[in-house]
Amino acid sequence: MDLLSQLLDPPINVLPQDGEANYHGVVLNLEDADYFFSCLLSTIEWKNDEAIIFDKKVITKRKVAWYASQPFAYTYSKITKSALPWTTELLNLKHKVEAISGEKFNSCLLNLYHTGDEGMSWHSDNERQLKQQGAIASMSLGAERQFVFKHKKNQQTHGLVLQHGSLLVMKGTTQTHWLHRLPPTRKVNSPRINLTFRTIITD
Repeated sequence: MDLLSQLLDPPINVLPQDGEANYHGVVLNLEDADYFFSCLLSTIEWKNDEAIIFDKKVITKRKVAWYASQPFAYTYSKITKSALPWTTELLNLKHKVEAISGEKFNSCLLNLYHTGDEGMSWHSDNERQLKQQGAIASMSLGAERQFVFKHKKNQQTHGLVLQHGSLLVMKGTTQTHWLHRLPPTRKVNSPRINLTFRTIITD
């Protein structure tokens, strides 16, 4: 069995400097991962994502959903979303992620990539509503996809494959010094759900 196909204790920090991106490996057994993937795919209120680029609204093929413990407003790409209340399945996954990571979260941004044609461009999760240097826990369900970091100054890159049922926790100065992306690929023809648990500042 490959090292990264099981729960890693301690997790592996995939960044060489200027941040922590701890890969915990697969944290859900196959039965649970399949169940949550199927359930979220059919019950989450998915909507095509929107962004304002050069003063024009762009609608993506990728779908998103925003859930939280309060109806938090969250603005990124110049579009503001209002959070929906937690579902039972999302709360179960939140508690699982918190137990493994030792962090606490009050919100979750979900992304649905229908095939490998859909990805995410270089960005940092550094919106002003987020806790500064707070943890962002990324759980992957469905198709395995490559995930890549790029240092903002020296352009050094580091990548890993995010597996079905796996967990990656970014924290510390990661968002300050690193960009990340999900590159598109023609090799993947099945969907992937990504849950990014976050902390919105309320005061």
